[in-house]
Amino acid sequence: MEARDASAGALVGSDGEQKNAKSAAVSKKKTGQNAPQSKMEQIFGFKKEDLTSWSSLVVLLNRPTDPASLGVFRCLFGLLMAVDITQERGLSHVDYKYLDGAPVCRFPLFNFLKPLPMDWMYLVYLVMFLGALGIMLGFLYRLSCLLFISTYWYIFFLDKTAWNNHSYLYGLIGFQLTLMDGNRYWSLDGLRRPSIRNAHVPLWNYTLLRTQIFIVYFIAGVKKLDADWLEGYSMSYLAHHWLFDPFKMVLPVELVSLLVVHGGGLILDLSAGFLLFFDTTRPYVIFFVTYFHCMNSQLFSIGMFPYTMLATSPLFCYPNWPRRFFGRFPAFLNVVLPHTLVDPQSSSSCVYHEAPGHGRRRSPTASKSPKLGFKHKLAAVFAVLYILEQFFLPYSHFITKGYNNWTNGLYGYSWDMMVHSRSHQHVKITYKDGKTGEVGYLNPGVFTQSRRWKDHGDMLKQYATCLSDLLPRYNISDPQIYFDIWVSINERFQQRIFDPRVDIVKADWSPFRPNGWLMPLLVDLSPWRTKFQEIENTLDNQTEIVFIADFPGLHLENFVSEDLGNTSIQLLQGSLSVEIVEEKKNYSLQAGDNIQVPAGAYHRVYTVSEEPSCYMYIYVNTTEAALQKNFTKLLDLQERIRNGTETEPLPPELQPLMSTDDEDGAEVNATDPVVRLFLKRQRRIKEVKKRREASVLERLERFTVKKYYAIRRGFLMTAIAVRNLAVGLPPLEQLTQEVAFANMKEPEAEANQDERLKDEVGHGEL
Repeated sequence: MEARDASAGALVGSDGEQKNAKSAAVSKKKTGQNAPQSKMEQIFGFKKEDLTSWSSLVVLLNRPTDPASLGVFRCLFGLLMAVDITQERGLSHVDYKYLDGAPVCRFPLFNFLKPLPMDWMYLVYLVMFLGALGIMLGFLYRLSCLLFISTYWYIFFLDKTAWNNHSYLYGLIGFQLTLMDGNRYWSLDGLRRPSIRNAHVPLWNYTLLRTQIFIVYFIAGVKKLDADWLEGYSMSYLAHHWLFDPFKMVLPVELVSLLVVHGGGLILDLSAGFLLFFDTTRPYVIFFVTYFHCMNSQLFSIGMFPYTMLATSPLFCYPNWPRRFFGRFPAFLNVVLPHTLVDPQSSSSCVYHEAPGHGRRRSPTASKSPKLGFKHKLAAVFAVLYILEQFFLPYSHFITKGYNNWTNGLYGYSWDMMVHSRSHQHVKITYKDGKTGEVGYLNPGVFTQSRRWKDHGDMLKQYATCLSDLLPRYNISDPQIYFDIWVSINERFQQRIFDPRVDIVKADWSPFRPNGWLMPLLVDLSPWRTKFQEIENTLDNQTEIVFIADFPGLHLENFVSEDLGNTSIQLLQGSLSVEIVEEKKNYSLQAGDNIQVPAGAYHRVYTVSEEPSCYMYIYVNTTEAALQKNFTKLLDLQERIRNGTETEPLPPELQPLMSTDDEDGAEVNATDPVVRLFLKRQRRIKEVKKRREASVLERLERFTVKKYYAIRRGFLMTAIAVRNLAVGLPPLEQLTQEVAFANMKEPEAEANQDERLKDEVGHGEL
């Protein structure tokens, strides 16, 4: 076999390594083939003639290729998915997510999808885990893939609130592997069936995976060609992370955000997919994407995604790289290491040429036309259609218009990763009894464990429908549900995302029609963001500010917490009428005017201009400011006590400051609430400092112990569920003891469980 056949083609890899070239030359001498490769074939791995007809394309996509790289990726992907199931998929907290009998609002893709009873859901997760384990081992490979993807997509479709790009990617890769010959290398199936062991795989197996990863990088880069990303507003907060400290040694934080976070992310995503294909650039880009994904693993809580992307990088190398890599290991490890023999055996999944003058001998590069079977043509059709579909889906939002909000699409398949950041300032749910007219308010997020419904019209419709079904249990008949949700996207004004005057229960929604009650994003006000920064730079550390934009004819009803003793409204644009409810007075504001609003009372802000109004709340959390002032005094006093310069006797309420240890007794004995809170905060600061200064081994130990107890709980609860399904429920006392044993946590977590700063005074929602 010619060395060219062990490499891939366009979107399949290039061939230029000297070692392979020499091997190809030797092979050509043996077979009498001395035709030099064209420049195109050297760079892209295929000839122009391979694309001149459908049959030649079929031959190219079914070209025999070394299975080694695919087999290693299959093993890594199965391992990562097995770990992912215990974490991001939620095996460790299935009982919290799928509460039997509890009134919970859920958000499936299709409303007819319902979770199974809790014990059966544990069984679903167990099947998914066994499927991932089978993929990793290459055992009953096709069945394992089917078990994994059937349960994975069921869990995926069951909860849209958990959707993201990488979860979607896992499902796609699992689907692709189901159709591929991933068990031809380093698999238990290969040991059971020698006929498939170390056998060729068709080139389209690599083409599909490489194209999928190319799309992830490239489309993510294209989506970053957005004004918000280019101007540095999408992920500006990332520049403050400690990972960027080396860059902040030479650049101000603003330039780190603009050039490194946003500029670097854009360039890497746009270029990585291309540069991975070529021998010259591949080593460099693998270094940068490895650094990139390692950083992402620390910046975001995205589970196995960085490691999965790291596992895909070797797919762009020569398919026989594992043979060369594992061939360097000692011979006694050959029992567990992959096959290192050079020449794979033939496979019916590939298309071979009949070598003229060599009888029945087959060669993938001889000149005689090959015989194309139905499955070869079907595989080529599937590969082409799948690639076209994957390029089309990120731009198919003109079809699924009902899912378009301020951002387009079903939030998961568009590869617009980290392009949008949101903050929610104000969420109000109002219900009205359809018979009595009684009006009341619901706690935001009641009957649901998710907060993602705030940003998506389809979820809001599902949530409102669910609330209308549940509220009659509480003597509320024919309820009408209204949502007033204020969102800022990419540091813009806080503004309404949905019309608060529309009863969402009766509101029309279709996946194929635009959402009529979605309020438009006020993009014309985006230039104000530069002014925001200028205004914020003039404020002291204790003063906070919130920028608001509202539509003509609407008003904001707001309650100012008593903690915010110095709150004012200043108008930036438009015209306002401010009503102080208790005073029953209205005040008119024009651009530049401001008004003080009382704390502990309601007020209403009406937009009376023809264009949207823009204004800002300026407030000081006087309670927190006083608390910080007391903390400063207590810290000074504690320092004087410790260095022996404090000579005055301490009153009883301050004596806990004299404690030199961090045991609970010093805090419990503190009768003064300010002293108690101060000691808690000091202890917490010390814990955070200790964690930050921990050695690599200590961090690794802490990480391992935490993951161990999470995984342990998942498997113990699964065992309990399977036992319940097999032999029935045990006595309640026994079941309680079993669940308590499964819930056991590491000693440090148990000791610190009650030490969270629940008494901390935070910024109340305006």
